[in-house]
Amino acid sequence: MSAQIWTYLLVGVTFFIYIIIAIVARAGSTKEFYVAGGGVHPIVNGMATAADWMSAASFLSMAGLIAFMGFSGGQYLMGWTGGYVLLALLLAPYLRKFGKFTVPDFIGERYYSKNARLVALICALFISFTYVVGQMKGVGVAFARFLNVPFDTGVLIGIGIVFFYAVLGGMKGITYTQVAQFCVLIFAFTVPAIYISLQMTGNPIPQVGFGSKGTDGVYLLEKLNLLSQDLGFDAYTSIDKGNLVNMFFITGALMFGTAGLPHVIVRFFTVPRVKDARISAGWALLFIAILYTTAPAVAVFARTNIINTLSEKSYSEVPQWFTNWEKTGLLTFDDKNKDGIIQYVADTQINELTVDQDIIVLANPEIANLPPWVIGLVVAGGLAAALSTAAGLLLVISTSISHDLLKNYLRPDISEKNELYAARVAIAVAVVAAGLAGLNPPGFVAQVVALAFGLAASSFFPAIILGIFDKRMNKEGAITGMIVGIVFTASYIIYFKPQLGGPGLPENFWWGISPEGIGTLGMILNFIIALIVSRFTTAPPKEVQELTESIRTPRGSVSPKNNSHLE
Repeated sequence: MSAQIWTYLLVGVTFFIYIIIAIVARAGSTKEFYVAGGGVHPIVNGMATAADWMSAASFLSMAGLIAFMGFSGGQYLMGWTGGYVLLALLLAPYLRKFGKFTVPDFIGERYYSKNARLVALICALFISFTYVVGQMKGVGVAFARFLNVPFDTGVLIGIGIVFFYAVLGGMKGITYTQVAQFCVLIFAFTVPAIYISLQMTGNPIPQVGFGSKGTDGVYLLEKLNLLSQDLGFDAYTSIDKGNLVNMFFITGALMFGTAGLPHVIVRFFTVPRVKDARISAGWALLFIAILYTTAPAVAVFARTNIINTLSEKSYSEVPQWFTNWEKTGLLTFDDKNKDGIIQYVADTQINELTVDQDIIVLANPEIANLPPWVIGLVVAGGLAAALSTAAGLLLVISTSISHDLLKNYLRPDISEKNELYAARVAIAVAVVAAGLAGLNPPGFVAQVVALAFGLAASSFFPAIILGIFDKRMNKEGAITGMIVGIVFTASYIIYFKPQLGGPGLPENFWWGISPEGIGTLGMILNFIIALIVSRFTTAPPKEVQELTESIRTPRGSVSPKNNSHLE
C-alpha cells in the first residue's frame, strides 16, 4: 500500500480508538470531569502525564529546532526536562497534599483572597490559550501534508476531534485517551529513528547511533560539522557564545514555566494518594525520557539527510517528498540565479531553500525512504502528541471558568449539574477559539509553546514556590508579583514579535534576550516585587501560616479548613 493509504488507515484507526474511549469513559460528575474521579492507577497516570507533556512542540518541533540550531538547541531539552523534574520533585507533592487541584484554587486559598484567585485565573487562561495555539498549528501541519488538505482545513479537523472527546469525557475521557495517544506517539517517534540509525550507522540504538561512525567510516557528527561549515553555517556541535545569555534565559523560562503549568499540575490529583502522585511522576519521567533522548538523534539524521539530498541538486530531479511538501507551502525553493540548482547556504542573499522547522520529524521518514507504513505511523504520532496536550490545556481553560470563576467566585451555590454543563460549554468555546487562533500562530510550534512557558514562569512559579516555602508571603505580595510578572512578559513578547504586530526589532532586545526567554526576567521581577511588598504589608492570618507549615510536614494530609478568611 502507498504511504497515503497507510496514513489514512492509521490516522483513522487511532481517531476511532480515541472516540470510543471518550464514549466509554464519559464523565458523569464534576469530580470525573475535573480529576477523572481521583482513582487512576499511578502507571496509567504516568503515561497520561507523559502524553500531556509531550506536545506537538516535543514531537514535531523540538527535533526540528535542534536540527537547525545544532548544539544550541539543547536549551529546549534542558529547559523542558529540568522543569519537569523541578515540578515533580519540588512542587507537585506539596500541591497534592494541599488538596486544591487547580492553580487558581491553590492561590485563592493560600493567599486568602478572591482577588488573588481572579488574577491567577486570568493568568491560567492566558497561558493555556497561548500554549494550545501552538498545538493547533502542529495539527494543521500534519493534516496539510498527509491528508492533502489545506493547512486551515487541517486545523478545523483537529478542532472537531478534540471537541468531541474533551467536551464529552472531561479529565476522565482525556486521561484514558492520552494513554492510547502516548503509545501511538512514542512508537511513532522511536521506530523511524531506529530505522534511520541502522541505515546511517548500522547501530539500532538512535541515542548511541548519532554519535557513531557512519557507513563511510566517518563519525556522523564530524561529517555534519563539515557539511554545515562548507555551506557557511556554524559547526553543528559549536555553541553560539554570543548568545549564551539568551540561552540561559530561554532555558530558565522553559524550566520554571514547566513548574507552573496548570495542565501538568492537575495530573497529580487524578491518583488516590500523595504517594501515588510521586510514583506516577517517576513513571512519567521515564516515559518522557524515551522521546527526549531520541530527539537529538532524529535532528542529526534529518539535518544530514536534508543537506545530502538537496544541496547543489537540480530542482528538476528533486525527490517526490520535496514536491509533496512544497505543495503545503512549508518547504519553498526560490531560484534566485535561475540556474535550476538548489543553493542551500547560510548567506540569506544567496540561499534559495526555506524549510519550516516543524516539518522535520514528519518529513524524516520520507527523506530516508522508509516503508510507507512508517510514514503513516509518524503522522498518527504527531497528531496524537498535538491532540493529547491540546485536550489537557483546554480542560484547564474549562476548569478555570466553571470551577474557579463560576463555582468559587461568582455563584458558590451553583448545582453540580449546572457546573458540569458550564464546564462543557466553556471547553467547547475554548476549542473553537484556540483553533481559530492556531490558523495564524506567532512562530514555530516550539516557539509558541516557549512563549506560554515564559508567561507561566513570570506569573505562577513565584506565587506557588513562595506559597509553599514562605509563610510570610501574603496576598498583597502575591497579587502584585503576578500582575507585574505577566504584564511585563506579555508586553515584551507583543512588542518584539512581528507576528503579533509589534514594532520591536531583534537588534533592540534587552541584553540580547528574545521573547522566548524574557519570562525568566519576568519571574525575577515577580519574586523581587512579591517579597518587598509582602514585607511592608500585613502578615497572613495565623491559620494560613500554620497551614503553610503543615503542608511541608512529611506525614499526614492537609486541606484548608474553610473559606471563611477569604475577602
